[in-house]
Amino acid sequence: MTILERLFKLQDEEYADFQAKLTPTIPREAFIGVRVPEVRKLAKEIIKEGNYEDFLNDLPHKYYDENMLHGVLLSEIKDYDLAVELVDKFLPYVDNWAVCDIMSPKVFKKHKAELIEKIKEWSKSNETYTCRFGIEMLMSFYLDDNFKPEYLKLVSAAKSEEYYVKMMVAWFFATALSKQWDATIKVIESGDLAVWTHNKTIQKAKESYRITDEQKQYLTTLKR
Repeated sequence: MTILERLFKLQDEEYADFQAKLTPTIPREAFIGVRVPEVRKLAKEIIKEGNYEDFLNDLPHKYYDENMLHGVLLSEIKDYDLAVELVDKFLPYVDNWAVCDIMSPKVFKKHKAELIEKIKEWSKSNETYTCRFGIEMLMSFYLDDNFKPEYLKLVSAAKSEEYYVKMMVAWFFATALSKQWDATIKVIESGDLAVWTHNKTIQKAKESYRITDEQKQYLTTLKR
């Protein structure tokens, strides 16, 4: 049975309808309707079987669910260089936020010194989801022990008008406020972010339980 046939065995039409509404950039006929836990379960089975190289090389895929599975499989690759190579190969075919956001190779955690150079490359891309992916990786791996204030400038430099990039920038800065308040609040105070992104950052930060009431009150005064 092919991987595509296995995906169709897990089909849920109602879920496909639901997912299509959440991902308006993709036509309804591209959705099989496989729930994310089922995608992850199938990925584990495929990895155990060890025969999915053809699937990863068979681009572009026809279905959204194939892309979701592809992203999950990439996240489990244990060789750093191979993971980067396959991510670079896949990113041009990523055409929605869900596939972009499900992809987070675990091996990246062990190679932060090398990864930051790739992140700089991805985040400067004019391609919506390549840029979003780069910023997401920076948010995932560099806002704790590996944080440097220069990373904030890297993200604030992303001046894209694409909605899904602007949302990721706001998500990044809201998360940065919760983890690196002193450095990040200076960016918000400076007004360096575009007005929409600035205000969305404040909105998302105020929704966070990791930001104090006092901090939230101060953020309210910075709305533009």
